[in-house]
Amino acid sequence: MAVTAGMVKELRERTGAGMMDCKNVLVETDGNIEKAIELLREKGLAKAAKKAGRVASQGLVQLAFTEDGKKAAAIEVNSETDFVAKNEEFIDFVSTLAGMVLNGNAVNMDEFLALNYKEEGTIKDALNNKIAKIGENMSIRRFTKCDKPGVVYVGYVHGGGKIGVIVGLETETTLEQVSVLGKDLAMQVASMNPKYIDESYVDPVYIESELNIYMQQAKNEGKPEKIAEKMATGRMNKELKEICLLAQKFVKNGDITVEQYIDETVKELGKTIKVVEMIRYEVGEGIEKEEENFAEEVAKQMNN
Repeated sequence: MAVTAGMVKELRERTGAGMMDCKNVLVETDGNIEKAIELLREKGLAKAAKKAGRVASQGLVQLAFTEDGKKAAAIEVNSETDFVAKNEEFIDFVSTLAGMVLNGNAVNMDEFLALNYKEEGTIKDALNNKIAKIGENMSIRRFTKCDKPGVVYVGYVHGGGKIGVIVGLETETTLEQVSVLGKDLAMQVASMNPKYIDESYVDPVYIESELNIYMQQAKNEGKPEKIAEKMATGRMNKELKEICLLAQKFVKNGDITVEQYIDETVKELGKTIKVVEMIRYEVGEGIEKEEENFAEEVAKQMNN
C-alpha cells in the first residue's frame, strides 16, 4: 500500500514521533497504522508525546557569529535535567540550531520549527526524535538574530552555556579592534544583568512612577517636601546606576564605570564606539520549575 502524507500526519499526531520515523514504519508495515504504532513503541520512538507535559527548565544557550562579526544569533533550548544538557548529541543539536538562526530568515518560532533539519524532516521532527531517543522533554524556547548595518557583534558564554550574551557595537572599527572591549562588556552583562544600556532606554513612565514611590517613602519618614524630593532623586539615580549598563561600575576595575572604560578604548582607537544592542539569555529564567527530590527523579527515570 502506498504511504500517503495523511497517513504520516495521523501517525505523528497519535504518537508524537518524528515525520521520517512515521514514514519509515508505515512503509515497513505496509500502511497499517496500528501495527506502525506498535513498531514505534517497540523502537522507543512513541515517547515524545508522553513527555511533552514535563517541565524543561535546564538546557543550553548557544551563540553563533559570522567571521566579521556583522551578524550574530542566540538560541535557548531546554531539557528537563542538566545531565542531558551536557549530552554531546544535545550540545551538537543546539549548536546546529544556532547556526540555522544565524544563516536563516525565520522571524518567529513557527517558521523556525518548519525549517528542514538535515535528513530528519523539519526542526520540529528532529526535536521529537531527540525527545524520543534521549528520553526527556525538550523545547526550543527562544531565539534572536542580530544584523543591524554598521554594528559589530561580540559575545560571551558563561557556565558552559548557562548564560549567553551578545553585545552590539555601532562603530567603524573592525571586529579585531573591539573584540577585547566587546567581550568585557558581554561579561559585564552576564555578571551584573543590567536591564538597559543607558537611561535613554528606560521608559519615562517607569522613572516617574519610581520617583513618586521614593518621594512618598521619604514623606512617610517625616521629611519636608524639598528634602523628600532630593532623597527621591538620589534613590532614583542609585537605581539607574544598577540597572543601566553604562552607569554600572566596571567589574574588572571598580574605580571606573563601564562608560568610562568605553571612553578609554575610544581614545586609544581614535574612532567612535556606541553600545546599541544587548541580548542576555539565561537558561530557564522565568520558567516555573517543578519541585522534586532526587529519589523521585531517579524513580521516574527508571520507570521510563
